[in-house]
Amino acid sequence: MTDSSPRDRIDGMIDVIARAHDLADLESKALVYRLRRVAHHMEIELKRELAGHGIELWELELLACLYRTLPHHRVSAKDLMEQMQLTTGAVTNRVSRLEAKGWVSREIAPDDRRSILVTLTEPGRARAAQVFATKTEAERRLLSAFPDEQQRQLNAALRTLLISLEGRHS
Repeated sequence: MTDSSPRDRIDGMIDVIARAHDLADLESKALVYRLRRVAHHMEIELKRELAGHGIELWELELLACLYRTLPHHRVSAKDLMEQMQLTTGAVTNRVSRLEAKGWVSREIAPDDRRSILVTLTEPGRARAAQVFATKTEAERRLLSAFPDEQQRQLNAALRTLLISLEGRHS
């Protein structure tokens, strides 16, 4: 950052940390703070946008996870847990709430009676499709500070980071 670069709240925090501690890598610390703040802003805005449509962000994310599972829009509760990075209890709770709305159904897996399969219902597919455009437009607006090429570069950099944290995915 040059002296003429615009400053944000994180710059002020890093200034204080730099004065108080002898830390060699303040760039990493600043980047982590910024990623957390950006994620927080995005989540708040997406929740606000979706609330106007009577759906919560977690509901749409679970519906979208099932929607992407082709061809039957069905996945095991265990796979939902892994894909959504949730605990078993959280998946059970969320699936129960969406089942009560008629958006998903649950059944015992025919090949493994210990496994539960969660399926997106027709009303669930319709509900998700109704609000996908709202979420997409909000995401586009939130990232509009970046031109397309910067978004591609940021995507590539964050992909590299996620692969180092989570491993490659096929």
